[in-house]
Amino acid sequence: MDETVAEFIKRTLLKIPMTEMMTILKAWDFLSENQLQTVNFRSRKECLAQDLVLLCEENRISLNDAALLDMIYTQFHRHQKVWDVFQMAKQPGEDVDLSDMEQFKSSFKKILQRALKNVTVTFRDAEETAVWIRIAWGTQYKKPNQYKPVYVVYYSQTPYAFISSSQLKSNIPLLGQALTVASKHHQIMKMDLRSRYLDSLKTIVFKQYNQTFETHNSTASLQERRLGLDINVDPRIIHENRVEKDRVQRVTREIFGDYVQPRLEFAQYKLETKFKSDLNKGILAEREEPLRCLVKFSSPHLLEALKSLAPAGIADAPLSPLLTCIPSKGMNYFKIKDK
Repeated sequence: MDETVAEFIKRTLLKIPMTEMMTILKAWDFLSENQLQTVNFRSRKECLAQDLVLLCEENRISLNDAALLDMIYTQFHRHQKVWDVFQMAKQPGEDVDLSDMEQFKSSFKKILQRALKNVTVTFRDAEETAVWIRIAWGTQYKKPNQYKPVYVVYYSQTPYAFISSSQLKSNIPLLGQALTVASKHHQIMKMDLRSRYLDSLKTIVFKQYNQTFETHNSTASLQERRLGLDINVDPRIIHENRVEKDRVQRVTREIFGDYVQPRLEFAQYKLETKFKSDLNKGILAEREEPLRCLVKFSSPHLLEALKSLAPAGIADAPLSPLLTCIPSKGMNYFKIKDK
């Protein structure tokens, strides 16, 4: 076994949590059950990794096999990467081409290998006609860097691809070209949508979140009323609060629904506007460049946080459409300019 492959396998094994080691190795399906039974999974991680490397050597592991293990680890820990959404389009009037996935894989790989001598491309089929693609980039003179790959998740017969962020920005046009040609589209563009949560991005672009608003739960409302009336205060205040609370709940439900929101960590708004004044005086009035401002909302679960603002009394209902339109527009990067 090549030393670089052995080191790559060892480093991949060392980053797998011990609690997930057996699960990931079984998903990899490179080592047999009998081989795995010979390994002491209670030993120190360094020793365990070395034993597994020796077994891989016995099976004459290839670079592609090692890359597949790294891909499976990434699938288990997809939230460790930041994902950008790309949308492809066909020419007006062009019919959808029902090409199969094997044809897509072959075309995609050939395009990259013709354009770049040193590149490693690995595929793994996933759920719902999706394919995961791992690309390790090299140059005309350097072998592919297996420790800084780019991942692509493409859903067959759709115009969407999800690509992990990479420092090698210069290779993105080539990657986009390979996706466009292999999937038989005409062009590709990056959407203003990004998150660590790949499943939530998929939910947003495929409109898979439940848009059926359920009927208001009158039982919970009745309990709240009873709790309110037990307090020895002016009943007119209770009535006013109850009416307003019901209104806020109704408006929030109409906007967000009763389902759990897709998970995004932030929304960013860039404002560009020119200074306007009736006085025609001062430095700002003579400024040609627009005033620029950036506002960023961050939360471990931004849309759920926004959904809770009005019911908690922190904001008025309804919230601004700039905050509530994120799922419907498929955006969490906004540019706001003068009309």
